[in-house]
Amino acid sequence: MGAFARATLPELRLGLDQLDAATSCEMLRRPETGLVMLRGRIGGVGAPFNVGEATVTRAVMRLATGETGFSYVLGRDKEKARLAALADALWQQDTMRAAVEQRLVRPVKARLAAEEQRRAAQAAATKVEFFAMARGED
Repeated sequence: MGAFARATLPELRLGLDQLDAATSCEMLRRPETGLVMLRGRIGGVGAPFNVGEATVTRAVMRLATGETGFSYVLGRDKEKARLAALADALWQQDTMRAAVEQRLVRPVKARLAAEEQRRAAQAAATKVEFFAMARGED
């Protein structure tokens, strides 16, 4: 589900087009946008506090075979939420799971790993080594 939420709209469209999964589905919850409260903890162990709010769009779809897909995506993109819910429902089908992993999940995870590696390289380039030198006087 995390891969579907982090996928771009073109990635979802391309992956679902490649699956050629012409299945009938029912929209149980049309895409709707709202706010969620973000909570944090200092150091990961302190008392929880409200950090702020984030805009989230959610959708729920059910395939004709009974699988129900859910999506919660950051932002206001209703089409992305709908396609992510469809991808989640398709992933739940035993016959489609391997194809969904191949066409959708792996490419998204590869892009995310490359972006993380690029960010790490940029951060490493700004690293400064501090050291102390003896003045030579006793």
